[in-house]
Amino acid sequence: MDNADEKKRTPLDTSTRLAYDRTLLAHERTLMAWVRTAASLITFGFSIYKFFQLERGMGSKFSTTQVVGPRQFAMMMIAIGIIGLAMATIQHRGQLNQIRRDYDGVPRSISGWLAALVSVLGIVAIVAVIFRL
Repeated sequence: MDNADEKKRTPLDTSTRLAYDRTLLAHERTLMAWVRTAASLITFGFSIYKFFQLERGMGSKFSTTQVVGPRQFAMMMIAIGIIGLAMATIQHRGQLNQIRRDYDGVPRSISGWLAALVSVLGIVAIVAVIFRL
């Protein structure tokens, strides 16, 4: 019997259980911080795009000599939000899988589900910017 099997069969003492719970919650908090950051990048990028779209609709003219215009800047911000959230979610899943190998009873990650929903929001936003909706 290897060491991992012994850990799974032996009930955890109180201090180990509390440390385990703190570790899980730390992983959840970290992913939630990434969700907040990604949501901010996505919504700010989309807001910039919509603001300049409304300004253009009201007859405002913008310089065409810019290397990066409002639309490209908005797409970059949204893409950074989506990519950052995807990387954080992959790292979070890997960390939870590592804990699952050592201990039984690791619950499903609610922040993981929320990260997926915010990713969908980001994908919808970038599609709207790409197709100028």
